Amino acid sequence: MSTEEHAPAGGPGDGIGPTIGVIGLGSIGDGVAASAHAAGLPLVVCDVRAEATERHAQYATVAVSPAEVAKVADVVVVAVVNDEQVHTVLSGPEGALAAGGPGTTFVVVSTITSACVSAIGAEAAGLGVPVVDCGVSGGPSAAASGQLVCMVGGNPAVVDGLAPLFDAIGSLTVTMGPFGTGLAAKLARNLVQYGSWLAAYEGQVLAEAAGIDLSKLAQVIRASDALIGGASTLMFRSTVAPFTDADDRGLVQAMQAAASLAHKDLQAALALAENLHVDLPMASLADSECDDIFGIGGRGEDGR
Repeated sequence: MSTEEHAPAGGPGDGIGPTIGVIGLGSIGDGVAASAHAAGLPLVVCDVRAEATERHAQYATVAVSPAEVAKVADVVVVAVVNDEQVHTVLSGPEGALAAGGPGTTFVVVSTITSACVSAIGAEAAGLGVPVVDCGVSGGPSAAASGQLVCMVGGNPAVVDGLAPLFDAIGSLTVTMGPFGTGLAAKLARNLVQYGSWLAAYEGQVLAEAAGIDLSKLAQVIRASDALIGGASTLMFRSTVAPFTDADDRGLVQAMQAAASLAHKDLQAALALAENLHVDLPMASLADSECDDIFGIGGRGEDGR
């Protein structure tokens, strides 16, 4: 598996592989367990809810504790909800990290704080236990169908060894960098999502005030997004720093023209909002930050 980007090869049932343990059978963990089974991987599961483990009992070993999972699994996926639950299942002398040892690799897919990621990483290092952090995107349906997008942070050699798991659960696996960067990438990805939803909300506020049917607005946004792309359209650079004189002048001038057009459109939207007596704080912020968004903050009219 490439340490940069990996798309799964092969298919379900290609042969016996590592035993996968899943701790936490919520909306993501349940799908991870089902996908691992569909790929023919031996499975052991654990959840505090009996009804959650019962769904997998016909083909999986049901463990009575996270520590028991770690004792029998080669790879342990931690899919609980928050920092407290991650520490509860992994930390301390009775936790899964201590029970696993160097022969067990832990994959934390829970969306948790950076402080929790650091603490788990330090504890695992002290025990000599390999661990990676893996932000996942796509939601429960992607988990159930083995189509998660996986953002992984950790030792490249350890990540490479997890290819059977990522083949089973994901449509794309990208190694973001060292331990901690996988979940940082997930938080950044979520920030883009929630910010986009705020933009969608403000767009609806403006449209509704103008007497527009919101279902029609949604229809044209879906169609135009398919043509011009979404939030990732401007993510083609290796930095968000302003362009410099070393950058292609034509590109800089094109970005300056795009920023000028964006300012014009945003200011027109804000003028309409004022006429309709609605408040659009996100639109005001976007207008104030527009030059930075397009990478041309502080540049002159000639793009220099």
